Amino acid sequence: MKMQFKNLVVRSGIFIITAISLAACGNTDKGKENASDRGNAPMEEVAEAEAPVSTTSDISFKDESGKTVALNSLKGKVVFINFWATWCPPCIHEMPSINKLKQTYKDKDIVFLMVDVDNNMEKSAAFMKDNKYDLPVYVPVDNIPPDYLGSAIPTTVILDKSGDMIARMEGGRDYTSPEITKALNELVESN
Repeated sequence: MKMQFKNLVVRSGIFIITAISLAACGNTDKGKENASDRGNAPMEEVAEAEAPVSTTSDISFKDESGKTVALNSLKGKVVFINFWATWCPPCIHEMPSINKLKQTYKDKDIVFLMVDVDNNMEKSAAFMKDNKYDLPVYVPVDNIPPDYLGSAIPTTVILDKSGDMIARMEGGRDYTSPEITKALNELVESN
């Protein structure tokens, strides 16, 4: 019962954060309408994103050295996935706060995956180096499922230690906010 309450508190905190998110960058799927044409997602869509979603075992990303990381191999750790692009102003704006967040959790069971949706490892790695960010860059191995990345960037997905998606947030934000660090602390400390 105590664990259910704790999960409810974490999900409620992340829901509040999602509800106050900034507008997202443009459409990453060129066949769909522009995200700015649709406006913000209705609250019902945000609430649906809060329900736990099991990770798909074949979702994989490749790092700079060519090593492939499958999400199912990261069970037992909290996973912070940020889908971004070097040309996206809200993506660029939130990078310093993500970098600070990663530094805060460098000795914890949390994995950061900065996924370049343009699949341009050279350009995204150079961006991180030029800005002195300590954020690991990945590119998708295959198509990213819509449960993870809809049509807007930046989009951040947070998985709990069981591999369940507990948050999907579209739009740029300050990841050093007390609400986010509190929610991540609870996830890291949970069994």
